[in-house]
Amino acid sequence: MKLRLSVYLDPGLMAQLTKLADRKEQPKSLVAEAAIASFLTPDESDRLEAAVSRRLDLLTRQVDRLERDHMISVEALALFIRFWLTITPPLPESAQTAAQAKGRERFESFLETLGRRLAKGQSLLREVSTDRPEGLTGQPESTTTIVFK
Repeated sequence: MKLRLSVYLDPGLMAQLTKLADRKEQPKSLVAEAAIASFLTPDESDRLEAAVSRRLDLLTRQVDRLERDHMISVEALALFIRFWLTITPPLPESAQTAAQAKGRERFESFLETLGRRLAKGQSLLREVSTDRPEGLTGQPESTTTIVFK
């Protein structure tokens, strides 16, 4: 059962509807019904645009997280370097060779520890929360200590 609808059209639009109905050899009401159904049903380009929009939103959030993680890494490195330069006294010439050898040994230990952490899926960025309230200091729930020899 179909319901009745009365509409008012501009004369130019009515002429276009009549021409199309005559050309298709269909009643004007059927052509108008198809046009209204087409207007109310999202077409492929609308669905594609919505899918692309959702994907772009997801990519934007991922890039924002990457940028945040990168900034945390840069800040952590800069803080470490500043701290190290502040507390490390210069060595006399006679101790340079031994210190370089010990430095290479400690760096190898660092690389091994880093490799183990990465293999386990551990990440400092997961331990650092940028959502901590001001003034709250505390140790992360799980910490890994890097021991240098």
